[in-house]
Amino acid sequence: MTTEELSENYWNSFYAERDQIWSGRPNVVLVDEVSDLTPGRALDLGCGEGADAIWLAQQGWAVTAVDISSVALERAAQHGRDAGVEDRIEWQQHELGESFPEGSFDLVSVQFLHSKTELPRDAILRSAAGVLAPHGVLLIEGHMGFPPGEHNPHPDIHFPTPDEVIESLDLADGEWETLVSRVHDRAQVMRDGEQINRRDCTVKLRRR
Repeated sequence: MTTEELSENYWNSFYAERDQIWSGRPNVVLVDEVSDLTPGRALDLGCGEGADAIWLAQQGWAVTAVDISSVALERAAQHGRDAGVEDRIEWQQHELGESFPEGSFDLVSVQFLHSKTELPRDAILRSAAGVLAPHGVLLIEGHMGFPPGEHNPHPDIHFPTPDEVIESLDLADGEWETLVSRVHDRAQVMRDGEQINRRDCTVKLRRR
């Protein structure tokens, strides 16, 4: 079995555990950082059950939404139909380490692209920067660690700081503007209803 098949099986099993995994609401940082942008073409990498893509479509964006899990994409497509925005979203299945959506985008949103399976995250983020149109915005949101009290199954996993994220992108000098680079706290409700505080990081860049 290939690495791609292993990853897809892992995420399909993850989503099949419950009828709904996530809250159904868009990520708070996405809403905060994108609401003042003029809608155009958006790429949502790791779209999961589709809440971010649906919110973007409701704001007027034409969205390409990508995930590795066919289970998640089927669920997301149904949510898009229920929300009446199915004509504004194209759902695509990709193992982002192996294939990447074609086109040029005014916004690329990468929300919590982490995995317990093998994931070439740095290379994926560089690809994300590469498909951004002039004056477009790249928004990357990530965790700074596992949830409090959760065992780290892979002690060698490193959660990068905002500066490390920007450095890993290997951006051309003078072609990019850093709009946001910060670490912040965020309240998260877990599957069992418990609320915990997490440390996340936000990187927001504009291509000149």
